[in-house]
Amino acid sequence: MSYSLLILRRAQSELAALPQETYEKLKSAISALSENSRPHGCKKLAGRQGWRIGVGAYRVINEVDGAERTVIILHVGHRRDVYR
Repeated sequence: MSYSLLILRRAQSELAALPQETYEKLKSAISALSENSRPHGCKKLAGRQGWRIGVGAYRVINEVDGAERTVIILHVGHRRDVYR
């Protein structure tokens, strides 16, 4: 079952600021969310709504709308900074 992807403007700019190699890895991980919105290794965030997936030292914070079948990418960044 496919999900549509919506990447917020802030997340787009965070992705654009990353090194090319990291960008490519994150881009493929985000694309995979359209097929499986909660892949192996994703975790529910504590203290706020959303899920996270890890790609090396980077994290993709997203929300899943099951009724609309949409995955919304909220933040992308290094694990030390993305939760702030």
